[in-house]
Amino acid sequence: MSSLYRKSSFPSFKNLQTLVLFSSMFSLFYLLCSVSTLAIADSIPGMAVEDTDARRSELFSDILRDEAVYRIDQLGKISDADGYLERTFMSPASIRASNLILSWMQDAGLRTWVDQMGNLRGRIEATNASAEALLIGSHLVIAFSDEEGVRFQSTFLGSAAIAGILPVSALQITDKSGVSVQDALKINSFEVTEESFLQLNYDARSVWGYIEVHIEQGPVLESLGHPLGVVEGIAGQTRLRVTVRGSQGHAGTVPMSMRRDPMPAAAELIILLENLCKHPENFITYDEQCKGLTEESLAGSIVCTVGEISSWPSASNVIPGQVTFTVDLRAIDDMAREAIIFELSSRMHQICDRRSVYCIIERKHNAEAVYCDPGLSLQLKFAAHSALKRMESEIQGDVPMLMSGAGHDAMAMSHLTKVGMLFVRCRGGISHSPAEHVLDDDVWAAGLALLAFMETNM
Repeated sequence: MSSLYRKSSFPSFKNLQTLVLFSSMFSLFYLLCSVSTLAIADSIPGMAVEDTDARRSELFSDILRDEAVYRIDQLGKISDADGYLERTFMSPASIRASNLILSWMQDAGLRTWVDQMGNLRGRIEATNASAEALLIGSHLVIAFSDEEGVRFQSTFLGSAAIAGILPVSALQITDKSGVSVQDALKINSFEVTEESFLQLNYDARSVWGYIEVHIEQGPVLESLGHPLGVVEGIAGQTRLRVTVRGSQGHAGTVPMSMRRDPMPAAAELIILLENLCKHPENFITYDEQCKGLTEESLAGSIVCTVGEISSWPSASNVIPGQVTFTVDLRAIDDMAREAIIFELSSRMHQICDRRSVYCIIERKHNAEAVYCDPGLSLQLKFAAHSALKRMESEIQGDVPMLMSGAGHDAMAMSHLTKVGMLFVRCRGGISHSPAEHVLDDDVWAAGLALLAFMETNM
């Protein structure tokens, strides 16, 4: 199918100045390069005009589904680990994946470049040089570099830089090995300076909007039997690092009554977190200070996770001197999230005082909830419906509207422009796992929906 890509095949965009692409395995976005080749039906030598519709229909089947799925599979083979996918910020695999997508963009006729934060960009120029730009993209753990925040525990590094909300000080954030963001970029020949860093962001006046396609990472669409859903909003999230310090000692010689053991203290703190998030109504008092926060806004909207825990010196016969764990807390209602954090911090310190251990609670990441633009959401809903009609799908009912509990680059981009998101069904709601899977036809539906959206606005 690669031979079908011609640099002259892209439509001339009049209403928008540019289309800016940030390709991604997880968002399935780079299939847009395949989508755009549909325009070649009018430029293939010797093709009769009356054959155009039939040829386009064939291209839908051959490229939008098969070629896009093939490319996803190709990217899935590029990993820093065996047996599962691992591509952290500026790792060797992330660079190889970026180079592969760069080649696909160039083959499709896009003007491409990689900026000083490692964001991969591809651009289609419009006939109207003064029009605004439509941005489409997401993460590959590069494309928007480091959306996940796995390596540096600070999400949306790439998109936040483009949106103009990432402080220069973020370049000095370090990973577990002591390597800073700036060091990681320099190792890969990105000589980012404070001046070049400040030039990364777009002028909001030059941007029309931002669209992102992503797997749902949850079970709702599958339970509804629908391949696509439109995102209404994205939950706010806070990441904490909790450090509990006690007295290190020998496991056999220190009596239980004399121990200042941070491990059972940490266990009690984690149980507190679970209870607080499961039953916030048992902990939060509602008064005039709540400013509209209700029990209903808390019920079912809070999720909390301890995903990482470690001890020092981590020996089986030693009472640890320190235990550290992470907390990931999310809620659609920002006030509810802050109320939970306040109550959690207060009660954690009380437990630590009672157990005679020292407790440090650090806020490592904070992002407010984001609501998608109603106009863009409506257009995406119509586009999804149009896609299913083109596929002659038997799916009945309206396109679902969903809230996202997972964070996305759209959160950072909302500081720059209006945003819209389209979710794609995934099997079992599983993500961040080797078992993550999307049906080929659902990839096809997403590509057709994105194409329909573009046709409406270009």
